[in-house]
Amino acid sequence: MTISHFGAVLLFALFTSIVFGITQRSEPRTMIRFGAFCFVLFVGGTIAASWIMWMIKH
Repeated sequence: MTISHFGAVLLFALFTSIVFGITQRSEPRTMIRFGAFCFVLFVGGTIAASWIMWMIKH
């Protein structure tokens, strides 16, 4: 089984966001919201960094 770089980023963002949500907040509702917030930041940051690297190369 081969996983792409983007797939690996999504998996990393998912599991890291789950851990951040569980460890950084105390109530279930805020855990989910913070985990989703972290996931969006990880994926958005990755996409932004990819575009910046693409622009530097071209």
